[in-house]
Amino acid sequence: MFFLGCDVGSSSVKVSLLEGDTGTVVAHATSPAGQEMPIDAPRPGWAEQAPEMWWQHLKKATASVMTTSQAGPEDIGAIGISYQMHGLVLIDGEDKVLRPAIIWCDSRAVETGERAFRKIGEERALQHLLNSPGNFTAAKLAWVKEHEPEIYAKARKFLLPGDYIALRMTGETTTTIPGLSEGIFWDFRENDISPLVTDTFGFDLNLFPTVVPTFGKQGILTAAAARELGLRAGIPVTYRAGDQPNNAFSLNVLEPGEVAATAGTSGVVYGVSDRADYDPLSRVNTFVHVNHQPPQNRYGVLLCINGTGILNAWLRRNLFMGSVSYEEMNEQALAVPPGAEGLTVLPFGNGAERILSNRDPGALFHGMQFNVHSRAHLLRAAQEGIAFSFRYGLEIMKKTGVDTQVMRAGHANMFLSPLFAGVLATVADTQIELYDTDGSQGAALGAALGAGFYKTPAECFRSLTKKEVILPDPSLRDAYEQAYGKWLEVLERTLQEG
Repeated sequence: MFFLGCDVGSSSVKVSLLEGDTGTVVAHATSPAGQEMPIDAPRPGWAEQAPEMWWQHLKKATASVMTTSQAGPEDIGAIGISYQMHGLVLIDGEDKVLRPAIIWCDSRAVETGERAFRKIGEERALQHLLNSPGNFTAAKLAWVKEHEPEIYAKARKFLLPGDYIALRMTGETTTTIPGLSEGIFWDFRENDISPLVTDTFGFDLNLFPTVVPTFGKQGILTAAAARELGLRAGIPVTYRAGDQPNNAFSLNVLEPGEVAATAGTSGVVYGVSDRADYDPLSRVNTFVHVNHQPPQNRYGVLLCINGTGILNAWLRRNLFMGSVSYEEMNEQALAVPPGAEGLTVLPFGNGAERILSNRDPGALFHGMQFNVHSRAHLLRAAQEGIAFSFRYGLEIMKKTGVDTQVMRAGHANMFLSPLFAGVLATVADTQIELYDTDGSQGAALGAALGAGFYKTPAECFRSLTKKEVILPDPSLRDAYEQAYGKWLEVLERTLQEG
């Protein structure tokens, strides 16, 4: 039996087909191939995508997987969904999308969330929500209510991006408890939709989708969706999770003390805890993890840096017009000494940063000398700056009780760069383990577990393959500490001036 895993990101849609008996991926596809999905910015700080675009790329990736594999539609046992977190999709009574999705890196709702934080009372909000409403889905929905009342009035349901994909597949409007927690709709004390949020923003409970389990039957593929995807009607959807909890799941990060990381468009460190704890400044965030089953409480503490791989992509697009590969960029960067000869890069150019208390200083290239620095210096300083932003966030994360002695990551995205992985391991003083997995594979494993094909998580991960281990480099520690110190000075000065 085979299981289909769909990972709907903001850059691309990935699909994996997993053979259940062996636990191996037999086919994998990404759409769009060799490029990235566009993010629209009608105004500075805004970020939107058309949900229909996600669906069209999902159809292409699914068709590619089914064409290149030996599996037929009748062989698919279940479907799992991973998706970009914190987005907002609004649908009307006919399940039509009312406006472009407001995605994770959109900053328009920061002030809306901050007003709610003050109205609820900061201590009270943190005790119940473990987070400020900040710039999450609830605040984005409130922004629409305030600024686009005619659209809000037409809305039958709000959905997270993964909920929308599930709707297209099953015809049902559903969500999960982890999903509600990531949108800051969940009350951790009451274990229910938060009346603090609904009362403060004036949300009608009828707007909320039906809650279904993270693992288990969430609906079945309709005949119409089956025709579009080239599959058979009746396949159950049995797993759904946001991209970062799903990434942790794909790396078998399920128990307290275990830590996962990603460095795609954004950079994330995600640690599991059994404590419903919070950062008083809400710079790192706590959500319900995929395997949360009270009294066995499992929470994910999430550190997010919006400007990560998107900086590398911006450099490739604007310095090289897309004419060189990321591997060639990495080689050029490695030719420059640590510290990039005084060039410092702040990578914060992709919306408000939670680790900076929802401030948006933008990206900054500091200390550039025209007679010294080349494109290679820009490339190295950018990768170092991204690694330094991880270090900055990890220091905040430690205060919530999550320490990173070992970090697990997929052998993908910026972790394919020996430079980035080496700088991060050294400056964070942590061992990094790279595994041959990704979000779509995790979604496929989740589908198999949710369908009951695998009885325990241990069965899911018997084929998880460790590709590489990166250790801190003592010979470079002093150089990176000096460069990080300068980076931190530039950041603090920039925030003070802002």
